[in-house]
Amino acid sequence: MAKIRVNRVAEEIKKELSYMLQSGLKDPRIGFVTVTGVEVTNDFSQAKVYVSVFGDEEKRNDSLKALASAAGFLRSELGKKIRIRQIPELLFKIDSSIDYGQKIEQILNRINEEKK
Repeated sequence: MAKIRVNRVAEEIKKELSYMLQSGLKDPRIGFVTVTGVEVTNDFSQAKVYVSVFGDEEKRNDSLKALASAAGFLRSELGKKIRIRQIPELLFKIDSSIDYGQKIEQILNRINEEKK
């Protein structure tokens, strides 16, 4: 039963953070950022927020640093939107699964072209 609640809270955090990143933050270092997933610990002390950033490696690092510096603000805003006793500490991580998927797709396309 506790796992269901953790998943619900994680999805709610993902939804609210996505909205805040699209509309609320005005930091120019944050580029086109998409929240791809959130993992919350069972005691709600930490939340790993996986983000995908459009751009090169330098843009990703700048966006990650900006998100880390805005974590306190985002956490306080989450506290206003989500009604739980303890808002987890936000830890931002780069999600490289999209890049990995694109790389696999390029390899498959190359194999298909070689067959023809």
